[in-house]
Amino acid sequence: MIQPSNVFKDNLAQMPAIDGIDRIDLVDASGVVVASIENKPGKQGSLAVYNYLQQAFGTLDAKAAECGLALFAEHTADARNRPNAHPNIDRLLAIVAGEPALRINVIANA
Repeated sequence: MIQPSNVFKDNLAQMPAIDGIDRIDLVDASGVVVASIENKPGKQGSLAVYNYLQQAFGTLDAKAAECGLALFAEHTADARNRPNAHPNIDRLLAIVAGEPALRINVIANA
């Protein structure tokens, strides 16, 4: 288990590689994909965090979301101050606040 620091870049360096991942789908209890995080510039940090949460927790519940918020470090404070600026962090905040857990499906490159 990663011990998060206060610096996202340092946390990112401890996470598993995401080279073989095409995207991550977040799926609700009824099987609907509610969000996808693609492996492309600007999204790769979020992809790495969500991939790690899937490996460490198996599902995106409140405990996993709290860990994710700690891993996002300084970006979490920015997300709290600027709602909708960081949708992948906003999702974690919502789950911590009581939104239902989501399944994390890691989709490998074809």
